[in-house]
Amino acid sequence: MRIELEIAFSFKRDLDEGYRFIELRDGADVETALRDWVGRHSQAEARLFDGDGSIRRHINVLINGGNVKLREGFKTVLSDGDRLTILPPVGGG
Repeated sequence: MRIELEIAFSFKRDLDEGYRFIELRDGADVETALRDWVGRHSQAEARLFDGDGSIRRHINVLINGGNVKLREGFKTVLSDGDRLTILPPVGGG
């Protein structure tokens, strides 16, 4: 299946256009998609994953505009044609 990826991190300017799509096996979940993508774009690893390999807790991921936290988190299964959006931590006040 093919997933479209949007990232709201400033480092995306350093990526080639190929970063926008991920080819995955049917039944893959969000965590699998992120790990696969980082495997091909290693400059993103430290922004998305902690030193122990877990997804940083302040990373927000949307599937077709809906937050995965309201579904099954990073274990939410993706479908062909889904749009995955990765948002950085938001801070301020």
